Amino acid sequence: MKRVYERIKDMRGNLITVNAEGVGLGELAEINLKDGRSVYGSVLRLNGDEVTLQVFQNTRGISTGDKVTFLNRRMQAVYGENLLGRRLSGAGRPIDLGPEVVGDSIEIGQPSFNPTKRIIPKDLVRTNIPMIDMFNCLVKSQKIPIFSIPGEPYNALLMRIANQTDADVVIIGGMGLTFVDYQAFIDNAEQAGSMNKTVMFIHRATDPAVECILVPDMALACAEKYAMNNQNVLVLLTDMTAFADSLKEIAITMDQVPSNRGYPGSLYSDLASRYEKAVSIEGSGSITIITVTTMPGDDVTHPIPDNTGYITEGQFYLNDGRIDPFGSLSRLKQNVIGKNTREDHGDLANAMIRLYAESKKARERQGMGFKLSRWDEKLLEYSYLFEERMMNLAVNYTLEESLDLGWDTLSECFLPNEVGIKKMLIEKFWPKAAVK
Repeated sequence: MKRVYERIKDMRGNLITVNAEGVGLGELAEINLKDGRSVYGSVLRLNGDEVTLQVFQNTRGISTGDKVTFLNRRMQAVYGENLLGRRLSGAGRPIDLGPEVVGDSIEIGQPSFNPTKRIIPKDLVRTNIPMIDMFNCLVKSQKIPIFSIPGEPYNALLMRIANQTDADVVIIGGMGLTFVDYQAFIDNAEQAGSMNKTVMFIHRATDPAVECILVPDMALACAEKYAMNNQNVLVLLTDMTAFADSLKEIAITMDQVPSNRGYPGSLYSDLASRYEKAVSIEGSGSITIITVTTMPGDDVTHPIPDNTGYITEGQFYLNDGRIDPFGSLSRLKQNVIGKNTREDHGDLANAMIRLYAESKKARERQGMGFKLSRWDEKLLEYSYLFEERMMNLAVNYTLEESLDLGWDTLSECFLPNEVGIKKMLIEKFWPKAAVK
C-alpha cells in the first residue's frame, strides 16, 4: 500500500526531508507538484521518523505543501530487447527523443554476483590497440581504470575500445559530461556502426548530482542481465572522479563528518561495490569494466585513484596522449599471455619494453650532449619506431599483426643476438629477410 504525506519539512539542495513511517533505505518516492508535474527521489537517510530523500531532478518548483508518495520499491532500471541503441539519463529516462523503454524492471545497486559461480579470468578481450593487447592485456571480467588528468583524450580512447572490442554488448556510463563529450559518444557510435550493440546512461554536467551516482548502478544492473543471457558485456564508465565528487557534494549537504580531503569515509566501499560487479559467469557471459579516473593535479595519492588502486586489477596510465608502458599494469595478463595467445607474446613484449626503457636513457644522454655510441644510435632509432607503431592510439592492429610488427621493428634496428630473446623464438619468428 502506498503511503502519502502532505508536508515537506525541509529542503536543502537536492535533498528534502519529511516525517514518515514504515519506509526503507533506497525506497522510491514520487513528489506531486501543484503545477501537475511529478519528480522522483529515493530515501537516503532515516533518523527516527525523519526521512531524507535525494531528488533526481532540480528541486526548483517544489514547495513544502507538495504531496510525497512512497512507492514501496527501490529505484529500478528497465531491461529489454529494445534497450540496445538507446540513450538514457542517470534516472533511466530516455534522452534520445525515443519512446519509453519497455521490458523487465530490475532493481539497481544489488549485491555483486555469487562468488561460487565465478570462474578464473583467462580469456583475452581484444581492443586492437597494441599498448593494451600486446603489453597489458585486457582480460574478460577484469576491472581496470584509466588513470589520467583532465585534458587527456581518455574519452577518445574509450570510443576506440568501444568500436574495436569483440564484446557482444557495450554499455557506456557517462558522468559529468559536457554536451561536446556527450555528442562525441553519439557521433562515434553512429559513424562506427556500433550503436546497435551500445547502451548509454548519461549524466551531463548540468544534471543533478544525485543522477550522477545512479549512472554506474544503472549500467551495471543492465550489464548483469545481459551477462546472464550468455553475452559478454564491456562497461565503460567515465569519469569516476565526477561520481566521487557527487558523493562528496551530497555528503556535505547532509552534514556528514568528512574524511580525507572532504570525501565521505565510505568512498572505498562506494567504489568497490561498483567495481566488484566485474565477473565471468560459469556457463554464461561476462562483465568487463573499464573506467576513467582523472587525477586532480596528476596526484596518484589523491583519495579517488588511491582507493581505486586497491580495488582494481591494474591500471592504464594515459599521459601525453599515449598509454605509458611504465605506469600501466594489467595484473591478469599472465592468465592469457602465451596460453591463449602466440608463444612469442610474452618474450617479445618483455624485450620490447626493456629496450624502450634503455632508449629513454639514450635520449637523456643525447639531451645532455654526451657522445653517443653505435648502440645508443640503435636505441634512439628503435624508440621513435616504437612510439610511432606501438604507442600511437590511432592505429588499429590485431594482436597477431602487432606481434609481427614488433618483430619487424626489432629487426630494423638490431641484430638477432642483441635483443635478448630465446634462440628458439628468434629462429621461428625473426623476419627471414632481416637475418644476416
